[in-house]
Amino acid sequence: MDSPAAASAPEQDPRPEQDRGPEQDGGAAPGHRATFGRCLRLFSAFRREGTDPEYFYGLMAQDTVAQLSTYTRLDGATVVDVGTGLGQFARALENAGARCTGIDHDIKELTALGPPAPNTLVASALALPYRTGSADVCFSSNVLEHVPDPWRMAGEMVRVTRPGGLVFLSFTNWLSPWGGHETSPWHYLGGDRAARRYERRTGRRPRNRYGESLHPVSVSAALAWARGNGDVEVVAAVPRYLPRWASGIVRVPGLREIATWNLLLVLRKTGP
Repeated sequence: MDSPAAASAPEQDPRPEQDRGPEQDGGAAPGHRATFGRCLRLFSAFRREGTDPEYFYGLMAQDTVAQLSTYTRLDGATVVDVGTGLGQFARALENAGARCTGIDHDIKELTALGPPAPNTLVASALALPYRTGSADVCFSSNVLEHVPDPWRMAGEMVRVTRPGGLVFLSFTNWLSPWGGHETSPWHYLGGDRAARRYERRTGRRPRNRYGESLHPVSVSAALAWARGNGDVEVVAAVPRYLPRWASGIVRVPGLREIATWNLLLVLRKTGP
């Protein structure tokens, strides 16, 4: 018979500490709240992306790391940042205690503000240069729509994540108001047409060229891929920037392609 002390002891979470969320091993979850006020702050900052990218991406990085921290502890975690770019997200992850390594295919992007950060590699997101199961967290912010084979990239992220680890993957879906990036909202009339219009108006090609560095990715395809992948379980599928009460949008076909704006998938690896 169990002793009274044993009977009253709290049930222990059998998972390793790194696999538990902050609320599951005695710590308070970091202060990330998906409120309407947060939504307004992010979209207000978004207007400064072109004129003050350091401010915009710095704010985004802080918000995103706080969001990620509600799903797993980052202190001491090994994180792979896929599409690290100027390194704002990697720096925010390291400030949270993570050991971060990043890849980007564009050396000009990596060195735009000076020498790239340590542990940064020039590599393709379609063939990540990391061992299978070597990362506690594989992270990517707004890169999926820029690769020609998005589900190959997503599969690579799952591959390098250890069993019990997390994949944090977000992207701008094509039919959202910002799906065409700088060519929006004319992408609703076709990606090529929007790109030609942008070039006529500005005298230069868009940085995100449809069919070359910008590809249409849908919320429905992302959900189908995640739910059909036997190596992961879906922890969350939510509009990344919207208030928590808007999460139900993702369950409504058609509407979700427009109103989600940016989809966040949080996946826990269960397979080998």
